[in-house]
Amino acid sequence: MITHHQLVSLNTESGIHLSDITPQIAQIIVDSGVSHGIATINSLHTTLALTVNEMEERLLQDIDNYFSKLVPADQGYLHDDLHLRDVPEDEPENAHSHLIAMMLGNSESIAVVDSTLVLGAYQSVMAVELDGPRERRISVQVIGC
Repeated sequence: MITHHQLVSLNTESGIHLSDITPQIAQIIVDSGVSHGIATINSLHTTLALTVNEMEERLLQDIDNYFSKLVPADQGYLHDDLHLRDVPEDEPENAHSHLIAMMLGNSESIAVVDSTLVLGAYQSVMAVELDGPRERRISVQVIGC
C-alpha cells in the first residue's frame, strides 16, 4: 500500500472564481506511484469549495450568477457583524462565502485507475473561490497500490 500526500498552492481571483486543478491533481498521482486507488482532495479553507463539474466558460458564469442570487453578499448576515467579533482589521464581510462553501463542500474523493483520475469526458476537478483574491492550499492524498 502506498500513501502519498502533497499540497497544491493556488492564487485565486476575486469574487466567485473557478479554477481547474485537474492537471495538478493528475501530476500528484503520477508522482505518488499509485496505479490503482483513490485520491482525496480537501480544501484547507472555509471559503474555498471543491467540486467536479464541466469547465465551460458560459457555465462558469451561470454558476456565479446562481450563487450570487441564492446567497447575496449584502443580506446582513450575523457573521458580518465584525464589530461584535475579535477579528483582524482587514477581515472581510464574507458570511455569504461560508454559506456557499457549505453547499458545495470542501472535499472530493475520486478513483484512480492506471495512474489516472476516473473522470467523465467533460468533468474537471475545480476549486471554487468564494472570497478572493487569496493564496489557497489544497491537500491531496493518494492511497493505493
